[in-house]
Amino acid sequence: MVPFALSFILALIATFLGSIVLTPLVRLLSFRIGAVDYPNARRINTKPMPTAGGLAIFLSFGLVNLFIMPGIVKVTAFGQTYLEYVWPVLLAAGVVVLTGLLDDILDLKPAHKMLGILTAAVLIWALTDFRLDNFKIPFGGPILHFGPILSFVLTLIWIAAITNAVNLLDGLDGLVSGVSIISLGTMAIVSYFFLPQDNLFLTMLILLLVMAIGGFFPYNYHPAIIFLGDTGALFLGFMISVLSLQGLKNATAVAVITPMIILGVPITDTLMAIIRRRLAGRKISEADRHHLHHRLLSLGLTHRGTVLVIYGITFIFSMISLLLNVSSRIGGILLLLALALGTELFVELLGILGPDRAPLLNTLRFIGNSAYREEVRRRRQEK
Repeated sequence: MVPFALSFILALIATFLGSIVLTPLVRLLSFRIGAVDYPNARRINTKPMPTAGGLAIFLSFGLVNLFIMPGIVKVTAFGQTYLEYVWPVLLAAGVVVLTGLLDDILDLKPAHKMLGILTAAVLIWALTDFRLDNFKIPFGGPILHFGPILSFVLTLIWIAAITNAVNLLDGLDGLVSGVSIISLGTMAIVSYFFLPQDNLFLTMLILLLVMAIGGFFPYNYHPAIIFLGDTGALFLGFMISVLSLQGLKNATAVAVITPMIILGVPITDTLMAIIRRRLAGRKISEADRHHLHHRLLSLGLTHRGTVLVIYGITFIFSMISLLLNVSSRIGGILLLLALALGTELFVELLGILGPDRAPLLNTLRFIGNSAYREEVRRRRQEK
């Protein structure tokens, strides 16, 4: 009999190879069905590019989980077999993939995309135990237990928010696929070493998804020959949100904060976009060119250099999330304060909030700088 570890490694390889083989086929299919991204004022690409690349990731990931993994994993966890554990997740993910595919072909309205995401989120809440049931106030606070209605609402908000945050980040070749690999890899480490051992199914599911993305990544890295499209960006965002929910069941402060830090790049970028558009009096859904990758490009970084910088930032967030799991309470508080301060400084230095919106930098300039204070007073008098 083949040892379990070897069988699982073979399943990982099968997922990786499946994605490598399926991606060129999905590329051809994208041209046939009209899932093509044409250049415009907001696009980085200068020629028509096939989208729907996420379909290859979903198919390789789904087929291995449905037809190979149940034969490998004989144990049960959470009172379920592996197939019972995974099929509701794949069903809900299929709804998201279909929604993204239709958007890549037909350019759906935002409300229609949100309907697909929320439908999938309802399936997750109804068919699985991936949900927000409780929340522990960080660093010694009490545990707040949510009733069914509040749990339902919070679960839907979490899934919709993370899914859309990852989707908004998708603006450069290989950006979301690379960020997803780093984030999911960190989640796998956290799930295996810092969560209860009955989370083994979660670790395996995450690693299989990483391998599926890995097989697609060479085709998507700059210069890409196929995009993730909303098919892939929504799918990856949805899976990251759902898989992080299983970790949140641990009901500890670290379990709640860890996925938020791991996803620091898309969450921060989305929050800054919302604040920026509200301050400018625009709709939250209105597109602009002040996202993180746009600002880095405006500084003169190349396409590939911008992507590598964001990979590095994601890696830093991931390392901080791991340190948080081994830190003392005081150490954790100091770590989070340093992270918040560093993030705010980075956002202001890049001008992500827009011109002349740098309260922290202006405060630091004001301290001990009489010339600057005099300049501020003069400007106020002129107004």
